[in-house]
Amino acid sequence: MEISLLLMQQIAQLFLILIMGYAVVKVGLLKASDSRVLSVVMVYLVTPCVIINAFQIDDTPEIRKGLLYSMAIAAAIHVVLLVLSALLSRPLKLDAVEQVNVIYSNAAALVIPLVKALMGDAYVIYSCAFIIVQLVLLWTHASSLLQGSSALDWKKVLTNINMIAIAAGALLYWFRVVLPAPLQNTMGMLLAGMAIAEKPLREVFCTRRNYLPTVLRLVVCPLVVLVLLWVCHASSWVADGKNILMTVYLAAITPACATVTSMAQLYDRDAAHSSALYVLTTLLSIVSMPVMIGLFDLLL
Repeated sequence: MEISLLLMQQIAQLFLILIMGYAVVKVGLLKASDSRVLSVVMVYLVTPCVIINAFQIDDTPEIRKGLLYSMAIAAAIHVVLLVLSALLSRPLKLDAVEQVNVIYSNAAALVIPLVKALMGDAYVIYSCAFIIVQLVLLWTHASSLLQGSSALDWKKVLTNINMIAIAAGALLYWFRVVLPAPLQNTMGMLLAGMAIAEKPLREVFCTRRNYLPTVLRLVVCPLVVLVLLWVCHASSWVADGKNILMTVYLAAITPACATVTSMAQLYDRDAAHSSALYVLTTLLSIVSMPVMIGLFDLLL
């Protein structure tokens, strides 16, 4: 019950920020197109700061083992999601925006404050492992898919500011350099609200197509991942495995990723459609996440 209440509280807070972004456009303070400028700030300035902060953790043998375990689980979950998306994209006619919204979750914005409030600071690092794995894939696979290119330009990938931030964060962790913690940000929700303001809300909630990727993101993918974790007895692989696994699973079942909407704007994709999926998954996750965590607790 406690985790269900915390989940609903955190999601409701983020959803209010999304509504604020919608409101500032509707009252004429900003234009929906202004969100593109803010997207550049988020993708190339805010996100790298979040990445570096993810590595600002204590270094003990137990933490290293748990971190390797959580990172391995996170990588395996993403492999499952990538395979599932590849299998379903053709029969369900999923476009690039829908595919990346199904695969990538909003872990960075939602899970860290949730884990911190529910389980304490000691478990935050394990959710960071999921975020790090996802960021690598966001700026390789998702970036390539949204740009419509099957071949990766490795020079652009390796010189991307977010990939550089990952390398810098790893070096800071290795040499145990501690930086002042950056401010928590919720700009992604604000951007989503601004982007969605250019479409009537009726189109968001009454467009049947929007519910297909939403169900895949919130129900199908979490259930597939949960069954595989249960079959593999993943919680028994390390000490305190269930709690560590819960932080990773929480990251995997969150709504569609905020960064995807920003990337869709940068690559001239349908950002409004991405924002619509963002709105629906965020709203419906108030119900879906507590249910999935309840199933997780029963099975594992």
